[in-house]
Amino acid sequence: MMERSFLLGGAWVKKKEGIEVRYPYDGRLVALVSRAEEEDVYRAIELAKEGFKELSSLTAYERYKILMNASRILEERSEEFAKSLVLEVGKTIREARTEVQRAIQTLVFSAEEAKRVGGEVLPIDAHPNGRGKVGFYIRQPAGLVSAITPFNFPLNLSMHKVAPAIAAGNAVLLKPSERTPITPLMLAQVLLDAGLPPKALSVLPGYGDVGKAMTTHPDVRVVSFTGSKKVGEIITRQVGIKKVVLELGSNSAIVLHKDGDLKKAVQKTVAGGYAIAGQVCISVQRVFVHEELFEEFLAELERAVSTLKVGDPMREDTDIGPMIGMSEVERVQEWISEALEGGAKLITGGISCGDKVSSMLMPTVVSLVPKEVRLFREEAFAPVVVVNPYKEVEEAIELVNDSEYGLQVGVFTKDISTAWEFIRKVKAGGVLINEGPNFRADHMPYGGVKYSGIGREGPRFAIEDYTEVKMVIFDLS
Repeated sequence: MMERSFLLGGAWVKKKEGIEVRYPYDGRLVALVSRAEEEDVYRAIELAKEGFKELSSLTAYERYKILMNASRILEERSEEFAKSLVLEVGKTIREARTEVQRAIQTLVFSAEEAKRVGGEVLPIDAHPNGRGKVGFYIRQPAGLVSAITPFNFPLNLSMHKVAPAIAAGNAVLLKPSERTPITPLMLAQVLLDAGLPPKALSVLPGYGDVGKAMTTHPDVRVVSFTGSKKVGEIITRQVGIKKVVLELGSNSAIVLHKDGDLKKAVQKTVAGGYAIAGQVCISVQRVFVHEELFEEFLAELERAVSTLKVGDPMREDTDIGPMIGMSEVERVQEWISEALEGGAKLITGGISCGDKVSSMLMPTVVSLVPKEVRLFREEAFAPVVVVNPYKEVEEAIELVNDSEYGLQVGVFTKDISTAWEFIRKVKAGGVLINEGPNFRADHMPYGGVKYSGIGREGPRFAIEDYTEVKMVIFDLS
C-alpha cells in the first residue's frame, strides 16, 4: 500500500484525510491518496492565474517541446503506468498497455497542435461598409480550464483534457475520479518533469465539493467533464456563463444488415462489448441484426463469448477483468432480471464469478429485450450485450435512434446506399461503416449528440473550446 500526496500548483500536498483506492479484483487496499477540499481549490485557482501568465507567454514551440518531452518520459515509464492502471481500474494488463500507448499518442497529437493554434484572414471588404479595411482573427488561450475525468480511462481521458489545454496555453485544474486518482497524479509528475510551469497544473482528488468549487468559480473559463448524464446535468446548471464540454456516455449500437459481414460483426461485438468489462462510453450495448441472420449471429456470438477468459487482470492471457465495484455488478444483475421478467432471453452469462470481494461479472448476452426496460434504454456500463432482430433498414434506424444518447454507431453492410441511409438518418456523433462503435482514433473529433454531450474531444477540436477568438481589424483608408 502506497501513500500519495496531491498536486497543488506544482507543490505536493499531504493531508490527514485520505481516499482509499482498492484493487477491484480482490478488494485489497493499494493506495491512500490525500484528499483535496474546497479551500485547496481556491488556492489552486490563485496559483493557476500565475501559472497561466507563465505558460501563455511561452512560444508555441516551447509548449510543443514540453508535451513531446512528456511523451518520451511516459514511453520510458509505460509499464509502470500500465500496472498502476490495472491496480486502480481492474482492466487487464493488455488493455492497460493499450491505454498508455494511446495516451502517448494524445500527447504527440496535442504537441503538434500547439504549433497550429492560428487564425484566419477575413475579407472585410466583402461587406458594403468594408472599403479600406482588412481583418483577421487569432485564437488565444481561454485562461483556466477545470477538467473532471471518470474512472475507466484515468490516464488517457485526463490526457485528452490536460494536453490540448496546455498546447493552447491554458492552466489546468484536474479532478480525477476518487476511485482512480493514482495514474493522474503520476501523469502530473511526468508533465512537471517535462518542463511544464509548476503553477499551471493542479491535480485535486476529492469528491463533489471539490468538483463544484472548481467548476463554479468565476475565474474558471472552461469546464470539461466526462462522466454520467446525471452529473453532467448538475454541472451544466451550476457553472454559469462558461464554456462547457461534456462527454456523457451512451448505449451504443451495432447494426448487422442482411448483406453485412456476420463474422466481422461478431468479432467487433465481442471486442466492443466486453473490453474493460464493458465499462466504456462507446461500449457495444445494443446489437440489431437483420432477421435473416439473427439466429446464426446469436449462435456465433455465444460461441465467441464462451472462449473469453475471465479472471486475474494481471495475467497476460486474461480477456476480462472485474468491474469497478460490487455495487455495479449488483445493479446490472438487477437490470438483467428486469429484462428477463419482461420476456427477454438469457443466452449466456448474467452471473457473478468470484467471492464477495471480487467484482467479476461473466460476459453476458441477452436477446429479445423489450425497449421499455433499463437494459435497453440506459447505459449499462457492464459486460452485457443486447441482441434484437429487425426487418427493414428504417426499422433499424428507428431502433438505434430510440435512445436519449447518440455517441457512435457501427453499421455492417456492403451496400453504399444502405450505409448512406444510416449516415444521414442516425442521430449520433459518429457513424462507422463496417467497424464497431467502440473505435476511436485519438485525434478525431469525438463526441455525441442528445444526452451524449456537448462539444468534441481530440486535440485539434478540443483546442477550439480551450481558446477564445479575437477579431482584429485595420482601417487603412
